[in-house]
Amino acid sequence: MGKLLILFLSILLIPTSSRSQQKIDCSSKFAQDSLLEVYSAKAWKFGYNHPDWEANWDSLISICPNIADAYQEKAIPYLKSGDYAKAFELEDKAVELDPKRWIAYRGFLHCIFTKNCEKALTDFQLAEQLVPNASVMDHTYSFFCGLAYLETGALEEAEKMFLKDIEQQKSRGKDNDIHFNSLLYLGIVQFEKRDYIEAERNLKECLIYYSQLPEANYFLGQLFKAIGNPDSDLHFKFAKQYFNQGYSMNEDNEVYVNYLRQISLVEIERQ
Repeated sequence: MGKLLILFLSILLIPTSSRSQQKIDCSSKFAQDSLLEVYSAKAWKFGYNHPDWEANWDSLISICPNIADAYQEKAIPYLKSGDYAKAFELEDKAVELDPKRWIAYRGFLHCIFTKNCEKALTDFQLAEQLVPNASVMDHTYSFFCGLAYLETGALEEAEKMFLKDIEQQKSRGKDNDIHFNSLLYLGIVQFEKRDYIEAERNLKECLIYYSQLPEANYFLGQLFKAIGNPDSDLHFKFAKQYFNQGYSMNEDNEVYVNYLRQISLVEIERQ
């Protein structure tokens, strides 16, 4: 790794004068990308739980303080450990340096980690202007806006966002599957609106994609209970069975934070 770093630096060095020391041209995208490749490889040999993870990114920042990804990578252990104040200080710097790349990710963090819905919506609205119809963390911007509206109780807006999310997924091609959590949340919103017909349709479609999803079984059980359908007990049974077997929403960060309306065993057993 040391020899590789020296090679990269020798390529990237530019003279500041005929007799002065040379320095790296940090305004060059080639220089930034090359340095990032070297320091990323080094960092991931440690892993983000290693103390040298942060020191590695500090070294890169000392060379070129305008590389947004360095701040975002440095934030990872703070985010995972729950030190959100420090994490967002670094995330804010990443967004300042490269908003097109990082503002949607920061919106995701506001939505999922801190449940700051107002900031999440602001970030995603700007992200949509910068990079329209894009996705972050396996979901469209509309999906996260739907979550933010659901969290605040704005059910009509939440429903619109989840419907838009699903339409965006369909537009990618007829063979593209709809994400089961999009259908789950659309069904939950409609259930909370007491639109039981549409809620049942979407929760059942969700279960077609992922029959072991505890949340879909749980909320379908809740719906059936509300309308007096005896199949409610069956779906509560499925929810408990699949929960105990380790099935989950399959979102990358759920090990660190609960997603909205994510259920617990206690909630299932109360039914």
